[in-house]
Amino acid sequence: MGVVSAADLTTTLAIRQLGLLDYVAVWQQMQAFTQQRVADTPDEIWLVQHPPVFTLGRNGKMAHVLAPGDIPVIPIDRGGQVTYHGPGQLVVYLLLDIRRKALGVRELVTAIEQAVIDLLAHYGITALGDREAPGVYVAGRKVAALGLRISKGCTYHGLSLNVAMDLEPFQRINPCGYAGLQVTQCEDLGIEQPLATLAHELCECLAQRLDYPALIWGQDQT
Repeated sequence: MGVVSAADLTTTLAIRQLGLLDYVAVWQQMQAFTQQRVADTPDEIWLVQHPPVFTLGRNGKMAHVLAPGDIPVIPIDRGGQVTYHGPGQLVVYLLLDIRRKALGVRELVTAIEQAVIDLLAHYGITALGDREAPGVYVAGRKVAALGLRISKGCTYHGLSLNVAMDLEPFQRINPCGYAGLQVTQCEDLGIEQPLATLAHELCECLAQRLDYPALIWGQDQT
């Protein structure tokens, strides 16, 4: 994926396209990447889809998992409550050294939300963030969820954008801990682009909002 000089570390972002992978395997890889990274490790974004799974954040309450059925529920180490991942959803993991970028947590969250808002605006969709309930909403329906873990000034986990998926499992939980919260997806908003196209466009939006002028695209696994 190329050699990055020390001078370029705050401006270069490597994009890995991982396909459909088991949630726990990728989570463990994110943890290992973050634990092993050093001062000159380039920042990365991992693009992935997961088989059906509910994930419950560090402060999550099982009371918000209403009827999981045969979908596994996995307690994990990000912030937030419960959410759902499944095929047709774009999951974007942000492995960033925010100390090196001199980027605050609130600033980071706002930039991530705004990148999704920018993407949707390109297709004529008006969306909003919510300071009290991080994520992106269209007419009160959640289209993107956000949850991060920060360890020694570095982030992992990230955001999920509903593209073209089965939304039924969201009815089995209180999404992000909010009873009755409705969700939506790009397909239902009239955006008919394939997931791969939206992934590319969202990464461009993220790079702009997070001030990474150089993107390095790769297909390799972690």
